[in-house]
Amino acid sequence: ANYLSHTQGKKHQAGLARRAAMEAKLARQKDGSDVMMPMRSVTQTSRSQTKVKIGRPGYEVSKSRDPETNARCLTFELHYPELDDARNRQPRHRFMSAYEQRVETPPDGSYQYLLVACDPYETVGFKVPNEKIHRGEGKFVT
Repeated sequence: ANYLSHTQGKKHQAGLARRAAMEAKLARQKDGSDVMMPMRSVTQTSRSQTKVKIGRPGYEVSKSRDPETNARCLTFELHYPELDDARNRQPRHRFMSAYEQRVETPPDGSYQYLLVACDPYETVGFKVPNEKIHRGEGKFVT
């Protein structure tokens, strides 16, 4: 009798409704995208064939200072060991503002995101301080 009265009670029913709403929201987010921008987890080619992503690339991030200007430097080294022909596939990068991404809410304007993509690997994103990127000679190397 106690169990039945508990499961039919207002608090229990409200908890079930809250849980169902949360699971539906998570399912919608999972159907959308795991990365920070609306990219698909499966890439479509011109003949409507699909390529399966093979996982995330290995990466190393190191921080340093520029000896001339004493500016902060970030070095991202990404490893793509299973590329069949590395000459034909060069990783692509993009900087994304905090207001474009949909992973962290509310967006933090003091950060931006560096996204790096290379098929057939998943796109990876790095959260970096929102400062001017120096693209001068020898400063920004891809």
